[in-house]
Amino acid sequence: MLTKLYDNIKKIIYENYKLILGFFVLLILFTIKLPFYINTPGGVIDISKKIKIDTPYEIKGSFNFAYVTEITATIPTLIVAYFNKEWDILKKEEIVYANETLEDVYFRKHLLLDEANQNAILVAYRYANKEVKIIEEKLYITYIDIESKTNLKVGDELLEINDQVIIDRTQINNIIQNTEIGTKIYFKVKRNDKIIDCYAEPIILEEKKMIGIIINKKRKMETDPPIEFNFKESESGPSGGLMMALTIYNYLIPEDITHGYDIVGTGTIDEDGNVGSIGGIEYKLRGIVKAKKKNFLVPAGENYEEAMKLKNKENFDIEIIPISTFDEALEYLETLKK
Repeated sequence: MLTKLYDNIKKIIYENYKLILGFFVLLILFTIKLPFYINTPGGVIDISKKIKIDTPYEIKGSFNFAYVTEITATIPTLIVAYFNKEWDILKKEEIVYANETLEDVYFRKHLLLDEANQNAILVAYRYANKEVKIIEEKLYITYIDIESKTNLKVGDELLEINDQVIIDRTQINNIIQNTEIGTKIYFKVKRNDKIIDCYAEPIILEEKKMIGIIINKKRKMETDPPIEFNFKESESGPSGGLMMALTIYNYLIPEDITHGYDIVGTGTIDEDGNVGSIGGIEYKLRGIVKAKKKNFLVPAGENYEEAMKLKNKENFDIEIIPISTFDEALEYLETLKK
């Protein structure tokens, strides 16, 4: 019986070997990952789906993120990208720097998302005269320049610098500026739940004295009313800070500042309400236009200039508004009153 079964299997394979071979070739073509990434126009996400706040006031319109779609290239997507002017091919080293891993990139982007959301809370609650308390602040290393002279690592939590408890980034920068080139600065850090001694030497980068690291902040906060975030693991980065702050603020006050409109925007925000530039403005604008949205809040300066250049080139029917601060965003929304 087994011999007969074996013979039948052999016969099926022999009669269909071209089909089977083709299947495996297609499987390889569509699944093998190449050392390239592809950026494509994204779309919009209704922010109300990303936060939960106790007893919110009603919003008749909506606030929306603009996003970029980034995919790891396969052979078919690489071919499509080559012939599609709206898709851009990026080398892996343009996304993941030579001295870091993909895990380092994910850590940085997710911490940036956390910091953006925390900044949005601080701004929105302050403007709405609601209570927010910072219970705890921690500083983490999110990037180390390839020229740095240090044994610090991405993900390290900074505890002490030269035997001083670390208070903030200003303290660290002051010590760096007062340390001579070639002299070691000593750190205590937490890495994988262990306390480790590390060092870094000041160097000159871009005509400035620094140790070549980027530090980001993570806070634990208590708010009244309480607020929660609901982001997917695949969602990260700080570019939604402005729109998150506007959404939270609107939930905390009786007036609906959307005035019934769907508002789309992008831009980082710091705890003082300043709006910062972002990447991928071209892909975000194309995605918004495809979603048939009619206004787009963007960081003033280079982002606004890039967006206007593309709008004029493609003759997009959309209003683009430059924003430098949270106050400017509120002033624009006030003009939408019917």
